[in-house]
Amino acid sequence: MGQTKPTEDFRDKISTVDEKGKRIWVFAKKPFGKWFNKRQVISYSLLLFLFSAPFISVDGEPLLLFNLLERKFIIFGKIFWPQDFYIFAIAMLTGLVFIVLFTLVFGRLFCGWICPQTIFMEFVFRRIEYWIEGDWTHQKRLEKQPWNREKIIKKASKHALFFFIAFLVANIFLSYIIGYREVFDIISDNPLNHLGGLIAILVFSFLFYGVFAFMREQVCTTICPYGRLQSVLLDQNSMVITYDYVRGEKRSKFRKNEDREAEGKGDCIDCNQCVNVCPTGIDIRNGTQLECVNCTACIDACDHIMESIEKPKGLIRYASDESIKTGIAFQFSKKAKAYSIVLVLLLGLLTTLTASRSDFDMTVKRTAGSKLFHEMEGNKIGNIYSINIINKTNKDLPLEFKLLEGEGEIKIISESRILPKQDMYKSSFLLMMEGDNIKGLKTYFKLGVYSNGKLIDKTNVTFIGPAYN
Repeated sequence: MGQTKPTEDFRDKISTVDEKGKRIWVFAKKPFGKWFNKRQVISYSLLLFLFSAPFISVDGEPLLLFNLLERKFIIFGKIFWPQDFYIFAIAMLTGLVFIVLFTLVFGRLFCGWICPQTIFMEFVFRRIEYWIEGDWTHQKRLEKQPWNREKIIKKASKHALFFFIAFLVANIFLSYIIGYREVFDIISDNPLNHLGGLIAILVFSFLFYGVFAFMREQVCTTICPYGRLQSVLLDQNSMVITYDYVRGEKRSKFRKNEDREAEGKGDCIDCNQCVNVCPTGIDIRNGTQLECVNCTACIDACDHIMESIEKPKGLIRYASDESIKTGIAFQFSKKAKAYSIVLVLLLGLLTTLTASRSDFDMTVKRTAGSKLFHEMEGNKIGNIYSINIINKTNKDLPLEFKLLEGEGEIKIISESRILPKQDMYKSSFLLMMEGDNIKGLKTYFKLGVYSNGKLIDKTNVTFIGPAYN
């Protein structure tokens, strides 16, 4: 049996562009099989979460909200503000390391199983296409036939449904930004009162529609940066969908009762089923390629053929190029282990920062433009301070101010003592000391803020006074 790896000539061009630069439209055969069933469960579960999450509340707040306009983010009911940017930065760094590690070890598994582009394309829009136009052979025939009543009805129905779904998704995405209640208010109100928002929704809807009706796999091959990044991250030990050329070559058509091994032929019967089901139009037998999104359609197609000719499954499978070449099972490389250690450390840091994050941020500073100190009646010395308290919770809280350390008296200048939910309390206060108690230029206090008898935050305050002895 031959063990020659296929040539690399295919890398000189993209599978969906011909020699003249014209696009080759991909008519993918409807996939089925074990791996497809697993992807269906994951994909429809993620879609269910996507469409239901905006309507789920935790303590009166959305489960997820990414309000860029107000710089307010809610993740699983926990509110984050710009003051929590350090947590966001650590989370982004952790995500980047995770992507690098994940790709290094498992290739583009994310693209085939979790990526919204793949999920919407393969499990929403292409499902509709199969339902209206039929499988790939029917689609080809419909494309070639003249514009008659059947073609007009099918094409119009498909694209109308495509745009309706795109418009629905646009509104769902808007719900993640401003909340579903605000979206419902906009929908029920006069559109002219929200013209800017309506235009934005329509623009997004047309973009979304264009991606899945026309761009399709071109997004993965020419637009998505992750697809380009994988060529840098993958190595010979990465677990990808690959063709076992050691077992499969030399290819030849199937003949009943033939001893293929004695004839020097491999298990691949050159049926092209792996090519027919590929949503990006590649031949996986050429090796790992930029266009491959690890969708497993070729695995299911090949396993079905192997089963029908009574050959072992797995001619196309998840494996590393090194394991195909040497026959040694997949192992973590030193590089993957190093990334894993860094990822664990970052996850530990992120968990610690999130768990220790306070629901309140308090800032106290001397009022700009005021004197260093004020001499007051009764031999008292006073300093004026500005205080800002950010409330990250969804509850209005009564406030009480106490000195935890130091002998002095606090007088809040503002009449309000309420800290609004998801808002900021701004005020000024006067801190006074008896002149006889001042022993130096600086005296240090600790200010505590209470709500309903519970200490919610504290900070150090520096008092400036005359240098009495």
